[in-house]
Amino acid sequence: MRIWAVTIVLTSSLLMSGVIHTSALANNAKTSSQSISQPQPNNSTNISVTKAEFGVAKVDSQGKITFIPTMKVPLEKGKKYGWRIQLQNVKGEVTWREVLSLPKPPETWATDNGENFTLSSDGTEAISKRTQLPKDGVIENFWAIAPGDPPGKHKIQVYIEDRLIANFEFEVVAQQQQKLNNSPLRSQSPRQRSQLEPTGVGGQKSRI
Repeated sequence: MRIWAVTIVLTSSLLMSGVIHTSALANNAKTSSQSISQPQPNNSTNISVTKAEFGVAKVDSQGKITFIPTMKVPLEKGKKYGWRIQLQNVKGEVTWREVLSLPKPPETWATDNGENFTLSSDGTEAISKRTQLPKDGVIENFWAIAPGDPPGKHKIQVYIEDRLIANFEFEVVAQQQQKLNNSPLRSQSPRQRSQLEPTGVGGQKSRI
């Protein structure tokens, strides 16, 4: 399991966070005479969520990325999944905390950007903490499937301070299970399935 931390432009308005850089002025007198207003910290009780989405990020051959809302993630190496949340009444940077829960420990956990990252004692839960400057009020985080990641039910909870702002329950599906779920036989009723089974003489079902 690896955090996918790449700055990109998404075709479905999936907005990546920016980074603020400040530079010192060469003229000390001018610097001392200027008053720089510092952004006030956000109060989580004033922040509201207008939209919360979970899905996968699909990358085409030209590097164009499309966000596809879904609660089922194929268990394929490199498959990217995650969330984006639209906030209202937010000023400046936001510090959020994400709790990712897996059905069992993966073979590896990894993060690329040196963020605040901790694991539970049994290795099934990862807690990530990051400070982002929302762009148009959007914050997000994405993971990439790695070899040894488990299939099954997963859950992501997102907090600002101690306030839960989003809960996503999704399933990572192995390719074999996904093919079974998409099988025409699985979507039909028992009566319809019986009509497709081979029959012997006189309408008796053949024994194989």
